[in-house]
Amino acid sequence: MIKVAIVIGSTRPGRKAADVAQWVYGIAQKRSDAEFELVDIQDFNLPLLDEPVPPSLGKYSQAHTQAWSAKIEPFDAYVFVTPEYNHGPSGALKNAIDYLYREWNNKAAGFVGYGSAGGTRAVEQLRLVMGELQVADVRAQVSLSLATDFENYTVFKPAARHEASVNTVLDQVIAWGGALKTLRKK
Repeated sequence: MIKVAIVIGSTRPGRKAADVAQWVYGIAQKRSDAEFELVDIQDFNLPLLDEPVPPSLGKYSQAHTQAWSAKIEPFDAYVFVTPEYNHGPSGALKNAIDYLYREWNNKAAGFVGYGSAGGTRAVEQLRLVMGELQVADVRAQVSLSLATDFENYTVFKPAARHEASVNTVLDQVIAWGGALKTLRKK
């Protein structure tokens, strides 16, 4: 059975990412084809990248980087829950991703974005980043609108139709994560 992290991609006060991720996790928990875990980047208190050598060398000197590496390494796939801030993902999420390299390699990723344009521009930027990290990002994604999926732009109340989209993302992430797991065992 593969392990999938649902990554809460914002540390902003009043963030919506935790509510969205909890909703995704609730849908995932109804499945029996993978193990799911919520991973909150806020729990790791990562400052702006402060490692003296590139992450591709895997020589982490900071305790927070070592803890982040230990958390991310065991997963086979990821679902990134990302807000869209100024047409991109949160700086905190990009920073957390940039801390590591080999821990991401040959794994799968899917995306749940939210914002005024459904988080689509943030997701597109993350797709480019995933390519550099040798992560296979899946085609399906969930796009949540602040105007229609959040009451008064604040309280998360997703349309029922989005549950099918979440399951499509999970189907693809699990399939790709399982296929890539065999590659990592070589």
